[in-house]
Amino acid sequence: MIGADAIVKCLEKEGVTTLFGYPGVAICPFFNSILNTKIESILVRSEQNAAHAASGYARVTGKVGVCVATSGPGATNLLTGIATAYADSIPLICITGQVDSKLLGQDVFQEADITGAAESFVKYSYLVKDVSDIPRIFKEAFHIATTGRRGPVLIDVPIDIQNKQISGFKYPESVNMRTYKPTVKGHAVQLKKVGKELEKAKKPLICAGGGVILSGAEKELHDFSHRFNIPVVTTMMGISSLSSDDPLYFGMIGNNGRSYANRAMQESDLLIVIGARIADRAVSSPDLVAENTVLIHIDVDPAEIGKNVGPTIPIVGDIKHIFTDLLKDSATCDFTEWVDTLNEYRRSEKKRKAPRRSYVDPAKFITSLSEQMDDNAVYVADVGQNQMWSCMYYVSKSGRFLTSGGMGTMGYSIPAAIGAKKADKRRMVVAVCGDGSFQMSMNELATLIQHDIPIKIIVFNNGYLGLVREYQYNTYKANYSMVDLGTVPDLSRIAEAYGIPFVRLKNNNGMDEAIRKFLLAKGPGLMECLIDPMDCVR
Repeated sequence: MIGADAIVKCLEKEGVTTLFGYPGVAICPFFNSILNTKIESILVRSEQNAAHAASGYARVTGKVGVCVATSGPGATNLLTGIATAYADSIPLICITGQVDSKLLGQDVFQEADITGAAESFVKYSYLVKDVSDIPRIFKEAFHIATTGRRGPVLIDVPIDIQNKQISGFKYPESVNMRTYKPTVKGHAVQLKKVGKELEKAKKPLICAGGGVILSGAEKELHDFSHRFNIPVVTTMMGISSLSSDDPLYFGMIGNNGRSYANRAMQESDLLIVIGARIADRAVSSPDLVAENTVLIHIDVDPAEIGKNVGPTIPIVGDIKHIFTDLLKDSATCDFTEWVDTLNEYRRSEKKRKAPRRSYVDPAKFITSLSEQMDDNAVYVADVGQNQMWSCMYYVSKSGRFLTSGGMGTMGYSIPAAIGAKKADKRRMVVAVCGDGSFQMSMNELATLIQHDIPIKIIVFNNGYLGLVREYQYNTYKANYSMVDLGTVPDLSRIAEAYGIPFVRLKNNNGMDEAIRKFLLAKGPGLMECLIDPMDCVR
């Protein structure tokens, strides 16, 4: 057995069945060894998209996503995908090839200090120097990626280490890292304080973030909110943690959130923030939260608690465990009047101004699309105006809403949708993007055809980088700079080139039926929706 065989054996021991990657000489020993296993290798068309696809896979399975690239530019291309996963706490194992260890530091062909370059975007990184360390390193890497605040771990393996003989391969049964002991259970004294504050509160509110979904605590969130009749809002990453038709769900907060959700945040006297940062995109002025509000901040990462706002009651631990303990509290509360008030705020929200009738209304389209999707379908939103519209008008049932929240990486949706579909072939997966973000990852159409991955892709085409144009319109009085995408490419010709069925929707006429047929058709599909170039999120 050589080092490359040992790496593959480690992946098998961890139950890995799929990985996403792009080969090169420095990682060829690994890809040669993987031919002797049942692990499926998905060839992407860009290394960045290998990380995005692994992210989509991880978010749907709840397991680790694995991506692989070669040294030098292969590894550096992976960085944006790694940073995207890190910002959203997605567990990845990122394996990179490296030049011969004897040549490190000599600036040889395709050498890059990838462990140094990735330092800000990983939970931990390894440069393998001894082939006998491979089993221990991989066991630790999977443990680090999936415990505490989840995230990517990088393993850089020189080509000579991959080719070196390893004797007595033994995969560790457990991990004992002296300096890494993440907290799981919340402190009992702190948990008791929550019940006491609930009994004193008049206007409590739960703000659920992506940590709820990462912990698999959606049911516990539902049970806790209904046990005490507490209204719920979410951050962008928390969308789909509660279904849209839940009577206690009041939408997404933030600059582009629902007005009544933000008003609930402002008026609450007890705010329970769960698995979320209190950062600028969700709360425009975090300092205002603490002025008139008792703040309970629950997160598995102690570094997040108190980073932006000092909580009244900090609780560190895994959200699923903490919810389970909180449900045992015997506090008696009645917040009916508060819920009724928020329902009145919801009814009085101003309707969005519709665009010109000669174009597709993205709000109506997204509502119709998500209503017609399977209950457990996966909706993947890209970044830009399409993301804002998706967050506001997506109808959540029992499916999943995926997007790049923390980093806001354009081009995320198509590769992430590919990963999500590989994670569960039975689930409907739809990627929604703008014409700008589509052109950042349309090369992955080849991947979905080659590997028979039947996702549906929606492109909102307005000929602009829409969200930047909107910002320039409001900030610079419509002095537009580098936002005009023009009229190319012709998406029908792109679809034809890849052998993908194509539909163009010019306006709202027949929209519902067109969506129905598009979703029911077998295989992949590409639908272009012509959007008013001057349409805005608000």
